[in-house]
Amino acid sequence: MNTSQPFESSPSVYAGHGGGKADTETAPHRIIALPSHPASGLTSHLQQVDETLTAALEDLSRLWATEFDDGGHLDVLGERDVPAFIAQLLGSGGKRIRPAMCYLGWLSASGTSQDAGRADVVTVGAALELLHIFALIHDDVMDESASRRGQPSVHAQAARLHEASGALGSPQRFGDSIAMLVGDLAHAEADRLAAELPPEMRRIWRTLVVELVCGQRRDLTGSAAGRRDLGHARQVARMKSGSYTVERPLQLGGAAASAPPSVLSCLATYGREVGEAFALRDDLLGVWGDPALTGKPAGDDLLSGKPTVILSLAQQRVTGSARPVLERVGTPELSAEDVALLQAALAERGVVDAVEAMILQHLDTALSALDDHVLHSEGIAGLTQMAHQIAWRTR
Repeated sequence: MNTSQPFESSPSVYAGHGGGKADTETAPHRIIALPSHPASGLTSHLQQVDETLTAALEDLSRLWATEFDDGGHLDVLGERDVPAFIAQLLGSGGKRIRPAMCYLGWLSASGTSQDAGRADVVTVGAALELLHIFALIHDDVMDESASRRGQPSVHAQAARLHEASGALGSPQRFGDSIAMLVGDLAHAEADRLAAELPPEMRRIWRTLVVELVCGQRRDLTGSAAGRRDLGHARQVARMKSGSYTVERPLQLGGAAASAPPSVLSCLATYGREVGEAFALRDDLLGVWGDPALTGKPAGDDLLSGKPTVILSLAQQRVTGSARPVLERVGTPELSAEDVALLQAALAERGVVDAVEAMILQHLDTALSALDDHVLHSEGIAGLTQMAHQIAWRTR
């Protein structure tokens, strides 16, 4: 498995207007100087996480092949059996945000000086990556997304294999069912790793998992009900995206270092704010992201009708000829031409600039929480860099 850096970075970034191009007349903007070096040990940490994942997958594949596989899958799935789908996604260029945040929480809590919890931070980082695979696969089934990370999603691949083999039944139903099994197995392996953690980390892990599932449930029910209110959209974003990506991983890293309340308080504030920025950037990328970078179709969130902050702002601001198109969001009647029209209308009505301003405010609040009297200086440098990269990422 290839080691992945959490993000590609640049010496300066622009907080700006739809598509990332500077518009100095209307858009809030800032040139930000990033720390010149990544946090101490982060690259090595991510390599150890990938090594742990490789070992876990090898053990799973060995168990699968020697104890349970009777070869009956070969007439439909060929060589693409369930563990192979997990390995494919883990090796497909994920950003490794969650294990990076675990490490930075541990580093900020002076984990290096105490030499405490190092192995636990690696273990939980690997567990988080497997849990993320579970979430991505199930999310793609629920949203009927045809692609993930620039390749066909698991359910789409399995459906194609069903069709190619001339199998009985519905290819779509088969594809969805195989994908759910792949996600379930990834979740089970994540829980197997998490079971090795100390009690306080296991407690946080349980909270993280339940919160993630509850957030996804809110997403589904909000979409079904046509929710467009801002409070609901922000709650969904926090629970299913920001919290399990930033805040809870930081909390796990702090717990591994037995961090005192003062450290945990700083990490919690930073985590909430950067998590919000992460979720808001996700919203923007879900409408205007470059498919070559995101691996998802342009306007994907409009097609699925996700209850995002963007749709909430659109409900308040979009009028005129674009209003009937907005009402078709999340329905089969929404066409590619409709998506392009809405993208233009949302930008014209200032929705992009409003979300960019919100991201900037969350970033400022997060960085203000990094108290150098409480947190380790190397941890602060790493968290500062990660905040910028999360807020202004392009994928």
